[in-house]
Amino acid sequence: MEDKMSKIYEAADYLKSRLDGRVPIVGIILGSGLGKLGDKIEDPVVVPYKEIPNFAISTAIGHKGNFIAGMLGGKFVCAMQGRFHYYEGYSMDQVTLPVRVMKLLGINYLFVSNASGGVNMEYKVGDLMIIRDHINMLPNPLIGKNLDDFGPRFPDMTRPYDPGLIKTVEEICEDLKISVRKGVYLAGTGPSYETPAEYRYFRLIGADAIGMSTIPEVIVARHCGIPVFGMSVITNEAHGDFAEDFVNDGDAVIAAADAAADRMEKIFETLIERL
Repeated sequence: MEDKMSKIYEAADYLKSRLDGRVPIVGIILGSGLGKLGDKIEDPVVVPYKEIPNFAISTAIGHKGNFIAGMLGGKFVCAMQGRFHYYEGYSMDQVTLPVRVMKLLGINYLFVSNASGGVNMEYKVGDLMIIRDHINMLPNPLIGKNLDDFGPRFPDMTRPYDPGLIKTVEEICEDLKISVRKGVYLAGTGPSYETPAEYRYFRLIGADAIGMSTIPEVIVARHCGIPVFGMSVITNEAHGDFAEDFVNDGDAVIAAADAAADRMEKIFETLIERL
């Protein structure tokens, strides 16, 4: 317990020393192929994960592995170009440590993004989906002794994604004439892609999109009392009805995410302006 807390505070203290007393209003976690938003941050302080005490190293395709702080949408923010995944062999404490670190840095909001497969039959590659709720099939990151400094033993998850932020984004998308969907995100362990039978099952239980991340970070953020906004980029149609020669490919996922990234970046930047 004390070791866990000391690792969080040590990482936060190091990053505070790099931020010169500035406090970010928003923390952003950028998923596969979506790291370009970090390149739009002005006057950036760029800290590779390997320099931050107790941070893991991101090994996933399309994750640059930098912590960036600077100006975006007229406000001081921090962003992670790449996250940590359970499938990389990291514990849930390691996967979610950055969220608690950003809490100590002073963030008021957490924005999360990911590349995901669309199990909803209406979803197409390149669609953007506002995450309105989720289904967790990963280990819960709050298992173990509760970190009372951050939140209660049994945090409420009735509204894991903030309704006010969702409403604002819907208004932004209408103003910008950006088409957006709204649905339920499901996360499994990975790293293997799902079978056609699993795709059908996940659709049956209420999922619209599926991936291998995000939910542990959201659970920890809500434990900390941080409002969350989440968005998925649909990078493949996981409908379960595939041609005989179809193969799910990680590089194709990154390419599809990259193609949709500009629209997501504009939404995030405008949302920050309106906070």
